[in-house]
Amino acid sequence: MSIYSHNNARREDLYATALEFRLLRQHGYKIPQEIFNSFQDEVGNFKKCLCEDWEGMLSLYEASFLSDESEDILQNARDFTTTCLRKFVQQSQDQNLSNLVSHALEIPLHWRMLRLETRWFIDVYERKQGMNPLLLELAKLDFNNVQMIHQNDLKHMSRWWRSTGLGEKLSFARDRLMENFFWSIGVIFKPQFSYCRRMLTKLTALITTIDDIYDVYGTLDELELFTDAVQRWDVNAVEQLPDYMKICYLSLHNSINEIAFDFLREQGIHIVPYLKRAWANLCKSYLLEARWYYNGYTPSLQEYIDNAWISISGPVILIHAFFLINSPISNDALKCLEEYSSIIRCSSMIFRFADDLGTSSDELKRGDVPKSIQCYMHETGASEKEARDHIRFLISETWKEMNEEKCTDSPFSETFISIAFNLARMAQCMYQHGDGHGIEDRETKDRVVSLLVQPIPCLNKVV
Repeated sequence: MSIYSHNNARREDLYATALEFRLLRQHGYKIPQEIFNSFQDEVGNFKKCLCEDWEGMLSLYEASFLSDESEDILQNARDFTTTCLRKFVQQSQDQNLSNLVSHALEIPLHWRMLRLETRWFIDVYERKQGMNPLLLELAKLDFNNVQMIHQNDLKHMSRWWRSTGLGEKLSFARDRLMENFFWSIGVIFKPQFSYCRRMLTKLTALITTIDDIYDVYGTLDELELFTDAVQRWDVNAVEQLPDYMKICYLSLHNSINEIAFDFLREQGIHIVPYLKRAWANLCKSYLLEARWYYNGYTPSLQEYIDNAWISISGPVILIHAFFLINSPISNDALKCLEEYSSIIRCSSMIFRFADDLGTSSDELKRGDVPKSIQCYMHETGASEKEARDHIRFLISETWKEMNEEKCTDSPFSETFISIAFNLARMAQCMYQHGDGHGIEDRETKDRVVSLLVQPIPCLNKVV
């Protein structure tokens, strides 16, 4: 039996219909796209008169991004609403409404980092006519309370990062603790997951450092040695490494073993094989890219993708997150984890494509392997603009595939599925305006300040 109520009055309200559709889809209910049939004409096109209802148009636009690969009605809805909303922005005299629509057209709600969107919407709601002041104050207090928990997490991570000495000893590597913590908030911001956030911050800090060893500093012979050491996962393997790699390898070895020890103590399951395999696969993918670079080889787009969705580090982050949230462990879930199930692959693919769109130009200048854009240009003779448009198309199609995963039976917990979605969202946030992770003083700085430094002014103090 469908959870959706076929109320005739609601069928005439585009805003309500699209909102219900979006909310139910977000929670995993497979609501049929045909509920929008009443808003189409005899030949299947959306009625032009709907363009006068800008709230309904915006609601339908947002709903259309929860489609899967086979839903033509929702794709038509996306195209139709995008055209109508662009005209609305050009013609509207209401600046607040125009800002609201422009914000959605830039990146849809379904693709946005949740915590940053919360901060943005509180400001928007405060300027709205007829807003509920009590609701607004409650939202501000809640935001500030969670912010204080995040600040405490960051203090712990700052002490850990200084204790590793990686920022001082490896001066060639990016020192980006704040950005690394920003990633962890994007992936899982809820206050009860402090431990997960802290460990994910360690992971992303280590990933950033190791990525720079492979990309900008290590010789090919040294990278072969480091990859072998990670595959062996033996502390004695440190003896074969050059001095600058030793501190990094031991930091990695100790941090991951610490996570495995905590899990063994709490749940009695030995997870080192899963964690070390993920790191070994990551380093092997880094090594392959290094070989391509040293040999001057440009892979085909598919050859690049087959390796790059692993080298972006999405599988490492998601596999560790699976254990860090302490959700129930089943054999089916472990098998899907080991096989890099579709939701892991899709999230990592979006991560990779978003990274390439934001960083490929800067990374090529510092001496990195060609990215998806350059591979597509080399393979097809396309212009850079055409290549970028193709990568954006691949992002959209991958989101559709991941949406379908949300509505199917899964051995993974709802929390883990949310983390996979949030990783993709965070990637599009971080690389929206360029390399928000690798280059300082861009939009990332303002976003970090708004989420972690500046509380929202409230009328009343917390009692």
